[in-house]
Amino acid sequence: MTYQHQYSDGTPIDLPLGKVVCVGRNYAEHARELNNPVPSEPLLFIKPATSVVPLAEDFRLPTGRGAVHYETEIALLIGTPLSGTISPADAAGAIAGVGLALDLTLRELQDQLKAKGHPWERAKAFDAACPLSHFVRLEQAPALNAMPLQLTINGELRQQGTSADMITPIIALLQHIAGVFTLLPGDVVITGTPAGVGVLNPGDELELSIPGVLQQVTRVRD
Repeated sequence: MTYQHQYSDGTPIDLPLGKVVCVGRNYAEHARELNNPVPSEPLLFIKPATSVVPLAEDFRLPTGRGAVHYETEIALLIGTPLSGTISPADAAGAIAGVGLALDLTLRELQDQLKAKGHPWERAKAFDAACPLSHFVRLEQAPALNAMPLQLTINGELRQQGTSADMITPIIALLQHIAGVFTLLPGDVVITGTPAGVGVLNPGDELELSIPGVLQQVTRVRD
């Protein structure tokens, strides 16, 4: 499957696919459901471009590597470079689009890595670990500080949240990341998942949405 950034109306976005910057435990209830401490500052890790596949297409789970968990997240497409100390206006102005992502996680492996104090990438950065939706333009999206998201699997609501519940809000998150390392055009930031994560199974049908704005249906291949 070949991935290309595009808007929900089918317009291609002339930006390369870069890295995916992920934020762990940005919703307190999600941290608690996995018995993790709530972080005092954003917990960052990276998925490579090779982890990205189109959410609009069916995808396969890795086999023989334990349970794969879904985590639904708001995704931000970066359109202009962000680096160093930036203003809230600079952060907002760099957002070329808003979409949805699945942060797929090999949960058993992640638990083993965490117990040893090791990085998580083996559990988070495998091929096809980041199905990514089309994007809507920022002016078409709900307010960044009150953006809803939800996931249904086989018609059952599994995750529901809003960016208002984030520990570090979207603009402050971009400011923090830019102070750690540079974000380039084509990079994607996925902003954390609300409570309700769980195991994916072959044949599951998923619908991810920013209600009223963006809906994306996908299926786990048998």
